[in-house]
Amino acid sequence: MKALLIAIVDDNDSFRGAATSFVQSLGYTVAAFSSAEEFLQSGRIDDTACLISDVQMPGINGLELRDRLRTQGHRLPIIFVSAHPASELPECAMAPGTQRFLNKPFCEHEMISCLDQALANQKV
Repeated sequence: MKALLIAIVDDNDSFRGAATSFVQSLGYTVAAFSSAEEFLQSGRIDDTACLISDVQMPGINGLELRDRLRTQGHRLPIIFVSAHPASELPECAMAPGTQRFLNKPFCEHEMISCLDQALANQKV
């Protein structure tokens, strides 16, 4: 079993639960959070090998979360997910540090590929 922690931040309970189950089924340890604020206050940032985050959430959105993490010196790879097409999102969504952008619902093989790329240089 892989010891890498994947953090999932999404305000949608159904999506968060499904994504958590899917990523766990791949053998990863998962910590799920209902908001960016919850993740930032969790004490799990340094343990996180990859972040999967919704773009549009109440309060701190996914892009702001990425920016706060960068400001604090965290460089973990981020996979953004959104129910809105990438063409409707600001260009800054694909700024450095963003591993990939996936539309909801995404194909399982797309998420696997994103995780493989994001974790390629991580130690297991």
